[in-house]
Amino acid sequence: MEAIYQNAWLIPVLPLLGAMLVGLGLISLNQVTNRLRQLNAVLIISLMGIACGMSIALLVSQIQGHAPYINTIEWAAAGNFHLSMGYTVDHLTAMMLVIVTTVALLVMIYTDGYMSHDPSYVRFYAYLSLFGSSMLGLVVSPNLVQIYIFWELVGMCSYLLVGFWYDRSTAADAAQKAFVTNRVGDFGLLLGILGLFWATGSFDFGEIGSRLAELVQTGSLSNVIAIVFAILVFLGPVAKSAQFPLHVWLPDAMEGPTPISALIHAATMVAAGVFLVARMYPVFEHVPAAMNVIAFTGAFTAFLGATIAITQNDIKKGLAYSTISQLGYMVMAMGVGAYSAGLFHLMTHAYFKAMLFLGSGSVIHGMEAVVGHDPALAQDMRLMGGLRKYMPVTAITFFIGCVAISGIPPFAGFWSKDEILGQTFAANPFLWFIGWLTAGITAFYMFRMYFTTFEGKFRGNQRQLWQKLKSFEGMAIVTGFEAVPAFGPGAMTKGELEATAHEHHDDHDHGHGHSEYPHESPWTMTLPLALLAIPSMVIGLVGTPFANYFEEFIYSPTETLEEVVEAAALFDPNEFYVMAGASVGISLIGITIASLIYLWGKINPVAIATKIKSLYELSLNKWYFDDIYHRVFVVGLRRVARQVMEVDFRVVDGAVNLTGIFTLVSGEGLKYLENGRAQFYALIIFAAVLGLVIVFGVT
Repeated sequence: MEAIYQNAWLIPVLPLLGAMLVGLGLISLNQVTNRLRQLNAVLIISLMGIACGMSIALLVSQIQGHAPYINTIEWAAAGNFHLSMGYTVDHLTAMMLVIVTTVALLVMIYTDGYMSHDPSYVRFYAYLSLFGSSMLGLVVSPNLVQIYIFWELVGMCSYLLVGFWYDRSTAADAAQKAFVTNRVGDFGLLLGILGLFWATGSFDFGEIGSRLAELVQTGSLSNVIAIVFAILVFLGPVAKSAQFPLHVWLPDAMEGPTPISALIHAATMVAAGVFLVARMYPVFEHVPAAMNVIAFTGAFTAFLGATIAITQNDIKKGLAYSTISQLGYMVMAMGVGAYSAGLFHLMTHAYFKAMLFLGSGSVIHGMEAVVGHDPALAQDMRLMGGLRKYMPVTAITFFIGCVAISGIPPFAGFWSKDEILGQTFAANPFLWFIGWLTAGITAFYMFRMYFTTFEGKFRGNQRQLWQKLKSFEGMAIVTGFEAVPAFGPGAMTKGELEATAHEHHDDHDHGHGHSEYPHESPWTMTLPLALLAIPSMVIGLVGTPFANYFEEFIYSPTETLEEVVEAAALFDPNEFYVMAGASVGISLIGITIASLIYLWGKINPVAIATKIKSLYELSLNKWYFDDIYHRVFVVGLRRVARQVMEVDFRVVDGAVNLTGIFTLVSGEGLKYLENGRAQFYALIIFAAVLGLVIVFGVT
């Protein structure tokens, strides 16, 4: 068993080896490497499979009671300064390794079907493998410096993958937006790391926490400075985990291929921020003000993401705002001290959200056969409908994901979300109320997404309705309500509309694609969906309050197992039933409202949107954050740049040009004094000396 720990460094190295081999092949033997696309895919999937097997073995060993393992070497030394690099394996590391490798492995298998016709198929696999290596390196890092190195590598891979289709201006812009936004948070993280090292003299997580607490208690370090350092470190997770106010990059990042949306923006990269908060928990726990900032940031982000997701019609962007909201739950949990609950939700969310994103990719793959390779059409839920008939595996797994994220027992999301809400209520009832309300909104928009996509009749082959469906009144048509009143000249009832649509359907072209109806995805795409559905349903059972095995395995580094067991013994089932009933009740209300509007057509959503137009537009325009940032930072900085350019042109360039002109004129004048006669030069020197004597004599 010890050999597994000694060779654990291979887990991040194996995917790196795959990326390096394929990358070198693309650079040196491009045509040959691209022709051997399946072989390259098998190589990269196999290496990730080996890493996955080793990760599972480490997890099993940690569950069986093996002590945490750390292996480091001295990387740099100068005087009293020593910096080590290596890897560590503890309970948190083992869990994260399994999450990253299992999701990455399934996404890589899925990619074979989704990217099969893409000319950059091999390059995509190389990027996937490089990202997997970077994320695994971050997970095993034993100190802040090494985490920061891999933190930046993960950001670089995100830039490459979001902008994978760089010939699309939207993808290129989204990659730049993600990169710049993350640099803001990463700069704060770097300042926080340097500040903590200045204060404590260490990069080790545990040592930083204990020394910082001691310094604050003895008065050697101001509490305000400790708060500033902690918040600066938190800026890194704010950007990576798309928390307010640096959340704006994640929805735009959906311009990347869908497998990346599942891997990076649902299960792994965005979870890195929550993982870092967990690693730095010994620091944050001793700074209550920072914990409050974390908790309220997470709560507001959860509510913000949910309220925006309500009105999204792009299936991937709806899931993106859902991810922002769920990450807010995790961050809120960390802020109120619910360490295990936050990480438990990270684990359950990774599986069902990866399944939902891959399910959306399967939907897009099927829609492209009808509407063509136009993302604006293939991803618009208003052009879908009735896909359950044509894509049963995708529909069933997507439904499972919707139930799981809505917090319906016994699916995984119920246990993790309920634990967060229960512990939040004990810490701060106001934050609990925000989380509880968000749970109802979550259930509403997820089932809105499911009903609009998979129920009803298929609308994608009715080209004459495309523009009408994509207008403001589109959702009214989807739910059986007309944009015009059902009386007066030209009015049509629901039945007449369907008949008219059928007539147009017979007379006109069916779309830009080659098929009239969508089709189920190939097995390489449906198999990962089916496999991810299993943990989405049952993995929550390891963390039930009746027997919380997860909390006994993953608990705060400032706690002991005995304290965790004692706290678990105080479990009150009556309190659990009340809290669970409240969370399930609000979720069922959300599902019922979604059913009334989008399944049974009893309520006209456009009529509601018209009555609360300001709120509707607030949600539709993403609370205007993109507009505000554009005006303040993009337009504002351009104005500043123009002013700087004016100063550069008029002052700096003017001074340089004046110097040049003075040199030119003086040179032109002095050349007439150069005649080569020594007597003339002596006369000039004599005149100069005489002038100095007169000047100084007068003064």
